Parts: sequence; C-alpha cells; structure tokens
Amino acid sequence: MKSSADPSVIPAVTVVLEGRSICQRISLEKHGNYRSLAKALRQMFIDSGDIESCCSSSLDFDLSNALPGYLIAYQDMENDLLLVGDLNWKDFVKVAKRIRILPVKPTSRKGKTENI
Repeated sequence: MKSSADPSVIPAVTVVLEGRSICQRISLEKHGNYRSLAKALRQMFIDSGDIESCCSSSLDFDLSNALPGYLIAYQDMENDLLLVGDLNWKDFVKVAKRIRILPVKPTSRKGKTENI
C-alpha cells in the first residue's frame, strides 16, 4: 500500500500577522524567490487593508519594504524563529513551517548621557 504523502510536495505554510486571530496560508512552491514572496505578502495584508500602507504601490518590493513597520520571520522545523532571507530560497522552502509577521518596535535613544 502506497503512502498518500509525497515527500516532494511541499505543504502550504501558515502566515501569522502578530495581533490577528485569523491566519493565512501560502504555498511557497508557487514562488520562485523572496521577491515574489514579498509581493504576495504585501497583497495578502496591505492590499486587503490589514496593514496601512504609507508607500507608493509602484515600488519594487523586497522583504525589507513589503510590509512597512513589520519584520518578516519564520519558524523552522525545530521551532526556531529566524529572519526570512537568511537562507537561500530552496533551503528556506524546505525548512519553513510558519511565517510570522512581527511589528517593529521603535527603539528609544533616551537614557543615560555620558559626561565627557
């Protein structure tokens, strides 16, 4: 009896926008590179109105500007949280099990000042 699970078929991964209770799914196989993924994530969240856009829609999107104010990370098979783009595309597709979109918290430069 053959197993119905084909190891060459990569399942869709869950996309979690921090603060939202409903997740989306995306098939990484349908994208050939990070730029295509960035464009798809932008369409999924900005064009749907989940995230407000401050940028022109004519920009050439990549992972750094696809979702302004958010960082795109992923969980691998060991549940480690890593930055999307750290691996080459083919390795990323193999190990990513969840994409997490996290708000970037502004850093505060307030604090102690040095006396010279």
